[in-house]
Amino acid sequence: MVLVVSLLSALEAAGQTTPACHVLCAPEFKVEPTVTFTNLFGSPRTVDEQGTTSREPRETEFELILSLGLPTRASWLEFTVEAIFLPFDRESMPELEFETNFIWLSGDRTRGWVSSHFDVVDKFSPATRPTDRRAYTHKLNFELDTSVSVFNWLPEGKWLRGVELEGSLDYVATGLPKVGDRVDGRRFLDKASPWSFSLVVVVPVAPF
Repeated sequence: MVLVVSLLSALEAAGQTTPACHVLCAPEFKVEPTVTFTNLFGSPRTVDEQGTTSREPRETEFELILSLGLPTRASWLEFTVEAIFLPFDRESMPELEFETNFIWLSGDRTRGWVSSHFDVVDKFSPATRPTDRRAYTHKLNFELDTSVSVFNWLPEGKWLRGVELEGSLDYVATGLPKVGDRVDGRRFLDKASPWSFSLVVVVPVAPF
């Protein structure tokens, strides 16, 4: 309830000529086309029903992320809610992420060129373990995101100046298949790889 009230206050503030910033500041909406590489490190071995052992391949996925950022009065703290879709995979299901962002390198320190933050994420995504009783489960996720403002050389006020290229290193700490789990007819001989890396184009929509 507190978060809802604060969000409504922030949305109201965004529409004012001189925005106020009490707890949460004016929200920022972004669209983020993303290419993600899974099984980055420690790709697991699996064995199928015929007894054939193989190693899970590294996969490349195209994702479309809708991001709502909620800055706070503290320059080092933000919150983000993301909806994630795989538009070219008809069998995929959308995911939600609720992030707490700790900014350790602000753009003010690099003249607006580079920024970086560490995120603690509640990842709400399709269940992956055979013992899961629900279609979706919460997973603890850690991210290290670093962004480069590739058009920072443009004059102030230009929309393109806000576009960023971001690299995101992800570690999913819970909710993935473990040794002995059987998923889609394959038994895991190693725990599933928690590592992935994403290349993200961050496109600001509002405010800009």
